[in-house]
Amino acid sequence: MNTHDDSYDPLAVAGQDRTEENRKVRKDVKAGGPNVARDQLRAFIERVERLEEEKSTIADDIKSVYSEAKASGFDTKAMRKIVRLRGQDEQKLAEEEAILDSYKAALGMLPLFENDGDAA
Repeated sequence: MNTHDDSYDPLAVAGQDRTEENRKVRKDVKAGGPNVARDQLRAFIERVERLEEEKSTIADDIKSVYSEAKASGFDTKAMRKIVRLRGQDEQKLAEEEAILDSYKAALGMLPLFENDGDAA
């Protein structure tokens, strides 16, 4: 008994062409799709590839700037933190700092003049 069914088409509904539209879609897919869709897909892919290349170039430029700063004696870890902080929303930054300060206070990590809870 042959268990392999050559007539099965996974692109068809339940393995069968139930409508004319399904037959047309299957034919287009098997033929490589309409040229317009293929060309549009290629254009999207090429745009993403160009942007990925630009992103890589920009990342290399940023790395170069940090290398120059390090050679001039600057702490690049602190610089990266400053860049990240400057890019944040002021309200979110204030909220993050308030939470961080409350955690530090709870762990006794703030200087005595800032930690009001344990003065006694």
